Amino acid sequence: MRFNLLFVSMTLSMALSINACAANDTKEDSTLDTTQKVPIETFLQGCSTELETYCKNVTAGDNRLLACIYAHGDKLSGRCEFALYDASAQLERAIASLRYAVSECADDLEKYCADVEVGEGRLLACLDSNEKSVSTRCKQALKDVGLNQ
Repeated sequence: MRFNLLFVSMTLSMALSINACAANDTKEDSTLDTTQKVPIETFLQGCSTELETYCKNVTAGDNRLLACIYAHGDKLSGRCEFALYDASAQLERAIASLRYAVSECADDLEKYCADVEVGEGRLLACLDSNEKSVSTRCKQALKDVGLNQ
């Protein structure tokens, strides 16, 4: 049974943008599990044949590769379909983890980091610089999602 390629493509497209932002908002010394593939790697590896066959002249960026894959959705291998599904699931987990951490750290972010611009690890650095004052709840959430302070 084929899954809804449009839904997965849209989820993957949206989440790849989030994934890029999240990657820019992590500390270099964070304890993120680097043994896990990131969704973009899952997509590129799983759909490598299709990308080479149908999308080799497409310039990467602005979700053009996903649009190309979507345009050839009726020709995708099971491997590529699974890679799209797997990447989408990875992104859903990452989004849920970030949502949890932000929820648990909301008071601390408001109290200590309200004037800090989002991105490039600034919020995490702000929490880190206020480590002694940050709530236990926030510290635990960051540990739970792999963003230990």
